[in-house]
Amino acid sequence: PAPTPRSPNQASHAKTVNPDAEVIARDQALSLNVAAANGLQMVLRTNLGPRGTLKMLVGGAGQIKITKDGKILLYEMQIQHPTAMLIARTATAQDEITGDGTTSAILFCGELMKQAERFYMEGLHPRVIADGYDKAKEHVLKFLDEFKNPVPECLSDRELLSAVARTSLRTKLQPELADMLTDAVVGAVQCVAEPHKPIDLHMVEIMTMQHKLQSDSKFVKGLVLDHGARHPDMPTYLENCHICICNVSMEYEKSENASGFLYSSAEERQKMVESERKFTDTKVAAFIELKRKVCKEGQSFVLINQKGIDPLSLDMLAKEGIFAARRAKRRNMERLALACGGVSVNSEIDLSEDVLGWAGKVYEETLGDDKFTFVEDVKNAKSCSILIKGPNSHTIEQLKDAVRDGLMAVKNTVDDQAVVAGAGAFESAAYLELSKFKHTVSGKAKLGVEAFANAMLIIPKVLAENSGFDVQDSIIKVQEGQEQSGQKLGLDVVTGETILPEAEGIWDNYCVKRQSIHLATVLASQLLLVDEIMKAGKKMGKDIMKENED
Repeated sequence: PAPTPRSPNQASHAKTVNPDAEVIARDQALSLNVAAANGLQMVLRTNLGPRGTLKMLVGGAGQIKITKDGKILLYEMQIQHPTAMLIARTATAQDEITGDGTTSAILFCGELMKQAERFYMEGLHPRVIADGYDKAKEHVLKFLDEFKNPVPECLSDRELLSAVARTSLRTKLQPELADMLTDAVVGAVQCVAEPHKPIDLHMVEIMTMQHKLQSDSKFVKGLVLDHGARHPDMPTYLENCHICICNVSMEYEKSENASGFLYSSAEERQKMVESERKFTDTKVAAFIELKRKVCKEGQSFVLINQKGIDPLSLDMLAKEGIFAARRAKRRNMERLALACGGVSVNSEIDLSEDVLGWAGKVYEETLGDDKFTFVEDVKNAKSCSILIKGPNSHTIEQLKDAVRDGLMAVKNTVDDQAVVAGAGAFESAAYLELSKFKHTVSGKAKLGVEAFANAMLIIPKVLAENSGFDVQDSIIKVQEGQEQSGQKLGLDVVTGETILPEAEGIWDNYCVKRQSIHLATVLASQLLLVDEIMKAGKKMGKDIMKENED
């Protein structure tokens, strides 16, 4: 039986309260929400998986961005439909929390809405479907806890972390580039991670240089600073370096209070100028004295200051062969202390060797008008850099987005202490599990469970579709393989046959799966229960001001 139509009076209650209200009533409201979810799904479905295609976004001023990252697409696209905006915000929130799974969340939410519409058109109430979805979600999340592979102490298992990073990066980049960046991403996380402490990815500096090829990007166990020495006579390549990190002003400064200097003769004025210069020179001399005390033959001294260094002070330091960089960023000061050791000095008083860090080599590279300082071969580094190179800005942006997702994937694995078999293995297994669970649910809610089970298959279906294989044939192969062998089989996107993801090193993040299933189900349930869409809110901003003026 078809759903009971609403009477005209029911649909116009909002009109009675507000004659200017625009109302979309029951059937149309659901159709509108399903159409929005389906439209967003159709935009993103071709991007899923390592064989997905790319989208090219063009800005108003002709800027180009080529990507297949769901979060970047949703963030950069101009979406006007209110329901589509709601779904897009939810999916981007998923990316901000876990770093991945945006496209999967959109596809799953769209498929839940599509399956629900089919049952709704046959007369099933949306509340019954939503109840079935909630029961199915709870059961799937319990099944996910059983399905996952626990990996305690995975921080030292470089092979597993590389497999997780490779799986994530290959969905964003070409395989050769993804494999090259995998080592950089895993090396960076292992460098900054400390046992039993949260991983702070801000300690990984992602530096970009627009030259050479993207394949020249690399991991630097040390730091790359985006500024260099400010004196032409300073050395540009140093080995066996003592690193002094300081926050000491080595230039003239204005007094904090308003003050003036009075003098009655040229001699008095000259004395004041000399004493002011002496005040700065004393600070510089303290660091020069420290350099003479600690540097043996074949060793160098590097001074990196957060505040300014004036030309005369730079000249004094250059004569001593000291490499000095001024106005370093605060975040780089924190990273330098973690990378090289030592502590940041705030005064020139009581300087000692204990405050210095160490680096095997420090050198400077010039690229056009920009200078970059490399601090490498450090001991016990707890901060590092990933240097991204590329011939143009959109290539660099694509790599930056992919590296961020790769870092998050490795971090999630260490935090979760677990991984989930990829290649659509979990979704296919969840479908089979829900098909059994459906028989334990009484009443019409089992139809909601059935719809949820069918929606779970959207991921392996789209993987097969984007790889150029027959969808039904691929799904049946995976399901039959899982039923007969009892193993966690997935789909090989190269051959179209079944594979064992564990043997191929195809792993997904546990928290990404959990979060995407939870978010997509909650959002789909809420949208299903919307029976009226009203544009009848209070007037805001300029409109209300105009009315007050009238």
